[in-house]
Amino acid sequence: MSDGSEGAAHPDPAGPAGEAPRRRGRPSRTTADEGGPGARERILRAARELFAEKGYDKTSVRGIAKAAGVDPALVHHYYGTKDEVFAAAIEVSFEPAAVVPAIVTGPREEIGERLARFFIGVWENPATRAPLLAVIRSALTHEAAAKVLRGFVLRRLLERIAGELDVPEPKLRAELAASHMIGIAILRYVIRVEPLASADPEEIVAQVSPTLQRYLTQP
Repeated sequence: MSDGSEGAAHPDPAGPAGEAPRRRGRPSRTTADEGGPGARERILRAARELFAEKGYDKTSVRGIAKAAGVDPALVHHYYGTKDEVFAAAIEVSFEPAAVVPAIVTGPREEIGERLARFFIGVWENPATRAPLLAVIRSALTHEAAAKVLRGFVLRRLLERIAGELDVPEPKLRAELAASHMIGIAILRYVIRVEPLASADPEEIVAQVSPTLQRYLTQP
């Protein structure tokens, strides 16, 4: 299958909350057989590694397929467009279906700390940091990557958290929280500005939690 459609915009690359990525058609029996057991996991693992190493622009469906040892048609079958593969690679790091209930459950006055601890914890884990570095770097220069970041981090994660709290203007609150956390991520993990880059994660959580609490719960 040609890669000509890989960069095509999709109205919601992250897909509706809780739904699996949309399939693009069934591959031939030969193609499916060539994928073998674990093909889907190999594709996602290869995508995460390539996006982290090369960024959005220089990663292609054909390249992902080659790294995973499958036909490009199988990548499209399981994940759809390149935008949707990109979104799937991010979702593995955040796992919103599990994260949202964990953050909104518990004392309301501690939600800022729970969110800050989750976010910093994801970035401190080398396994989940790599694809997030790819999406942050790519989103700064590529609109398709920025759309994935907006659709996933905002709509599927932060807006759902703010919506569960029953507060006025949940979307604005989610965007304010996102701006704060993504700013920290860029300065600490991408640009590596000191002393933030070397600060203890617990100190960052302690400093950031009150601001996130105010964004999400202040009347």
